[in-house]
Amino acid sequence: MSDASQAVSAGAAAPVEFWFDFSSPYAFFAAREIDAVAARHGRTVTWRPFLLGVAFRTTRMAPLTEQPMRGDYGRRDWDRLARLKGIPFRFPTVFPVSGVAATRMFYAIERAHPAAARGFALAAFDAVFLHDRDVSAPAVAAEAGAAVGLDPEALVAAAADPEVKELTRTRVDEAMARGIFGAPFFIADGEPFWGWDRLPMLDEWLARGGW
Repeated sequence: MSDASQAVSAGAAAPVEFWFDFSSPYAFFAAREIDAVAARHGRTVTWRPFLLGVAFRTTRMAPLTEQPMRGDYGRRDWDRLARLKGIPFRFPTVFPVSGVAATRMFYAIERAHPAAARGFALAAFDAVFLHDRDVSAPAVAAEAGAAVGLDPEALVAAAADPEVKELTRTRVDEAMARGIFGAPFFIADGEPFWGWDRLPMLDEWLARGGW
């Protein structure tokens, strides 16, 4: 049973699920808005990193920057979005960057220090899109843990833990089984919304209780 289903069965308003990959610029921007959108409607957010590379193998797509014409548009759109939102943004030197290490660390943190998982995710996003850090290296990804008071060396070890690897595989398999093919991807009461530009629609859906 998913986290959202558990909340519904308990009679509480279901959390909004936020599925993302640490290499997604649009997810970087969404990460700064999704909690506020959900909170306006009395909802919490369940943060769920997964791996877009797995989704791309299923959908036979490629990262946006590797697609002719669409890649150039994407870079322009991310810069424009940063100016619109007043958010610093720096397109990373290494792109796309593997989010495997950061994703494993997120789930290790969520298991042992759940209150710190969201902060780690935000710090990891900043490492990629503000500070041009290559988080594919476990030691670099673990630096984001220091921002939430966690030991980077312990996070490097956690990312190599077989149980954490299996938990990460389980979450990625869940994403594929539920049709989550892009990032950011939101699910509210079973309704899927793909892309940062669907945040206003998600906001309206929560306000109206769907339609």
